[in-house]
Amino acid sequence: MADEAKAKGNAAFSSGDFNAAIKHFTEAINLAPTNHVLYSNRSAAYASLHQYDAALSDAKKTVELKSDWSKGYSRLGAAHLGLHQYQDAISAYKKGLEIDPNNEALKSGLADAQSASAASRSRAAPPPSPFGDAFQGQEMWAKLTADPTTRLYLQQPDFVKAMQDIQKNPNKLSEHLKDQRVMQALGVLLNVKFKAHGAGDDMDIPEADSPPTPQPSQPAKENVRKPDPETEPEPMEILEEEKEKKEKKEKALKEKEAGNAAYKKKDFETAIQHYTTAMELDDGDISYITNRAAVYLEMGKYEDCIKDCDKAVERGRELRADYKMIARALTRKGTALVKMAKCSKDYELAIETFQKALTEHRNPDTLKKLNEAEKARKDLEQQEYFDPKLADEEREKGNEFFKQQKYPEAVKHYTESLRRNPKDPRAYSNRAACYTKLGAMPEGLKDAEKCIELDPTFSKGYTRKGAIQFFMKEYDKALETYQEGLKHDPNNQELLDGVRRCVEQINKASRGDFTPEELKERQAKAMQDPEIQNILSDPVMRQVLIDFQENPKAAQEHTKNPMVMNKIQKLVTAGIVQMR
Repeated sequence: MADEAKAKGNAAFSSGDFNAAIKHFTEAINLAPTNHVLYSNRSAAYASLHQYDAALSDAKKTVELKSDWSKGYSRLGAAHLGLHQYQDAISAYKKGLEIDPNNEALKSGLADAQSASAASRSRAAPPPSPFGDAFQGQEMWAKLTADPTTRLYLQQPDFVKAMQDIQKNPNKLSEHLKDQRVMQALGVLLNVKFKAHGAGDDMDIPEADSPPTPQPSQPAKENVRKPDPETEPEPMEILEEEKEKKEKKEKALKEKEAGNAAYKKKDFETAIQHYTTAMELDDGDISYITNRAAVYLEMGKYEDCIKDCDKAVERGRELRADYKMIARALTRKGTALVKMAKCSKDYELAIETFQKALTEHRNPDTLKKLNEAEKARKDLEQQEYFDPKLADEEREKGNEFFKQQKYPEAVKHYTESLRRNPKDPRAYSNRAACYTKLGAMPEGLKDAEKCIELDPTFSKGYTRKGAIQFFMKEYDKALETYQEGLKHDPNNQELLDGVRRCVEQINKASRGDFTPEELKERQAKAMQDPEIQNILSDPVMRQVLIDFQENPKAAQEHTKNPMVMNKIQKLVTAGIVQMR
C-alpha cells in the first residue's frame, strides 16, 4: 500500500501537481513512517510550492532517519536556501558531499548557496542585471515546472539550454528577448504578464545593458508603455479547464476522506452521501464507486452493491484503471452474490466472479473467498441431494446386481446411494466388495477404510479391508486388520478365518516355501513398500542382518529385542529375508 501511494505521489510530482503529490506522500508516510525516501520526496514537493518551512522539517526528518544518505542533505540545503539561511545551506551541502563527493546536485547546490551568501553580504553593489535574482538557484526550475505553459517548454532542449545560459549569465537575457518562450518564462519568474505584440515589435521591458531614458520632448511617464486592458490576452481556455478539473478532483478526494471517516464510525448513510458527491465531482477514479459498494455490502443492500461493482468494472475498463482496483470490485461483487445465495446453483455466478477477479489480480483474500464459495456449494449440493430413503433403495438395487455378478452396475447404484446418504457404512462396504471383484484393489481399500471410519464396530469393514490386503499379498497388514476387527467382534467367523489364512502365509514365508517366481514377485512388491524401505535403510538393522549372517552370538542377542524381531518378521513375511 505504501509503495502504491508513493508511486501516485511520484506521478503527481512529475506532472506538476505538487499538492496531490504531498497528499499521496503523506498517505505513504502514514503507512510506512520510517521510510526516509518518502520524507525526502515530500520535502521536494513542499519546496516546489515554496513552502520551505515544511520542506525543512521533512528534510531534517530524512537526515534523522538515514544520516548516510546524500540526497537527504541535498533536500536540507535546498530548504535552507529557500529560507535564505545561506550558511546553514552551505553546511548541509558540504555534509552531503562528505558522503558522496561526486554528487553533481550537491555541488550545484553548494555553488548556488555560496553565490547567494556572497550576494547577501554585498547588497550595495549594483546587480549585473535587473533580472539576475529571478534566475538564481533551483527555485527557477521549480517555478517553471509549476506553471502549465512553461512546463511544456521544459521538454524542448533549445529552451532548456537558453535558460541554463541565462542562469549562468543573466546579461545574456538580451540575446533571447525575441524568443516568446523566454519572455513567457520571465513573466512566470517575475510573477507578471507581458503583452504580445505584432511581428517585429519588441517586448516592452528594459534591456539589461541599456535601460531606456525619457525623451526630452515628452514627460518621462509617457515613455512607460502600459498594457492595454482591452488587448491583454485572456488565459487559455484549456488552462481554465485544467484548473477547474484539478479543483474538482481535490474536492472529490476530500469527500472520499469524509466518506471513509463516516464508514469507520458505521455512519453508512453519511458515507454514501460523501462517496456519491465524490463520484459526481470526479468520474475518473473508480475508488469512489467501489467504496460506496463496500458500504452497501455492509448495510446488506447487496443488489445496490452489485450494481456499483459492475459500474466500477465498466468504468475501470474505459479508464484502463489499475487491475487491482478492477479485481477489488469483482471480489466485492462475488461477496455480495455469496450473501444472496440460497441454493447451490446460486453460488455458480459468485464462483465465476471470484475467478474473474483472480485473473485480474491473484489476491490471497479473493482466493480464500473462492475456496469457501466452492465448499459451500458442494455442501449445499449434498444437503439438497440427501435422502436416506432413496439411498436405501439404490443400495438394494446394487445388492441385486451384485448377486447377478453384474459388478459395474452394482457399483453405479452403490455410488448413487452414497450421494444420497454419504454417512452409510454399509454402502461403502458393499462397493468395496464390488471393487474387489473387479480387481480395483486401491479403490476397494479406500472404501473399506471409509467404512471403518464411519463405524469402527462394523465387522464387515474389517473383513473387506483384510481380504483386499490379503489379495495384495500384504499378509502382515491383513493380519493386523483381522485382529483389530476381532476386538469388536471376537467370535466373527470371517475374521477368524482371515487370521488363520494370514498365519499360514506368514509361516510359509518364514520357511521359504516359495517358488523362485513367487519369491521374486514378493520381493519386488515388498521393495515398493515405504515401511520395508525404511527398515532396509536403517543402519542399525543393516548391522543386525549382517550379524545374522556372520556373527551368530551377536544375532542371538538381537533376538531378545522385540522391536528388532518385529522388523525381522516383516522382512521375512515380505520375502526379503529367509530363516533357515
